[in-house]
Amino acid sequence: MKKFNTRSFVAIGMLSSLSFVLMLIKFPIPPFPAYLTVDFSDIPALIAALMFGPLAAILVELIKNIIDYLMVGSEAGIPIGNFANFIAGVMFVLPTYYVFKKLKMKWGLAISLIFGTIFMAVFMSVLNYVAILPAYTLLLGWDPMSTSDLRQLVVAAILPFNLVKGLIVTVIFLLIYSRMRHWIDKQVAYRNI
Repeated sequence: MKKFNTRSFVAIGMLSSLSFVLMLIKFPIPPFPAYLTVDFSDIPALIAALMFGPLAAILVELIKNIIDYLMVGSEAGIPIGNFANFIAGVMFVLPTYYVFKKLKMKWGLAISLIFGTIFMAVFMSVLNYVAILPAYTLLLGWDPMSTSDLRQLVVAAILPFNLVKGLIVTVIFLLIYSRMRHWIDKQVAYRNI
């Protein structure tokens, strides 16, 4: 793996800032609970992964969530939502990146984005069941949920929501990538010189 130069750090900073701004523009999807919102903040991280590799994508996800926590805060007082967003972003972007690197075919990016969506949705369902929802219940004073209620919430809301969100981000990213592909390829070629 090549080291980052100043130009790479500047690009990662710009992509992180763009990701933070996109994180502020979010909307719920009926019939899912209103606290589950879609945003497009993973798109700059995907661009960072394609241009600079997986570490750059992790940095974009991390910086975006740190800025969001410092600027917006958290209803729980500690950044549980930002932690969940960071993990979800990484679990979406990294599998997408690694599968795309293996599949050098016409539909490779679409297949890798769908794989990343499924991986993220399943992983986040387990993480929500085990840690995130119990932490929110404890810190926000929600009524405690039984194991069966928690499982039902994860299966009926969290898993399908993350699948829908991932597919929406996939479609938008494919549209953006179709316009930016040559520019991204030039940046990768320039970096490899």
